[in-house]
Amino acid sequence: MRTSHTPLFTPADNYPVHQPSELNQLLEHAAEALAQKYKREGTFTSPKNVMEYLKLKLGAYDREVFALMLLDNQHRLIQFDILFFGTIDAASIYPREVAKAALSHNAAAVIFAHNHPSGIAEPSQADRHITDKLIKALGLIDVRVLDHVVVGEDCVSFAERGWIPVV
Repeated sequence: MRTSHTPLFTPADNYPVHQPSELNQLLEHAAEALAQKYKREGTFTSPKNVMEYLKLKLGAYDREVFALMLLDNQHRLIQFDILFFGTIDAASIYPREVAKAALSHNAAAVIFAHNHPSGIAEPSQADRHITDKLIKALGLIDVRVLDHVVVGEDCVSFAERGWIPVV
């Protein structure tokens, strides 16, 4: 028999509260620290630095996420925006929304990024197709596309593979 006046079940027992993991919080803080470092030093011109930053930003998601790094003329980060959330193996991406984000931040250049929750960063044909479509759409408004990085256990850079036209 219970002698305490506490209820048998508390809301926390029945409905666990979702809180971000400490690891995710730590990765987010590390990514923000890198962004500040690179913003000051203007080093988002190196694919290695971009991939290091994006791995911290997107590596922990358990579903596909498509993001934009919006850059000024000197390739300094203006804003990092996650635009689209998908499922475990796909995300719908709309060129109109990507163009709106670039224009609203007055970006001169962008870097696309998305993750592959499977950990295998090899780009699919669909990844290549949407990248080409986005390059054409942003070209109409004079926004340069510098790269598209796929994040998994490793990262794959479209620019390093020669899949992004040099403008």
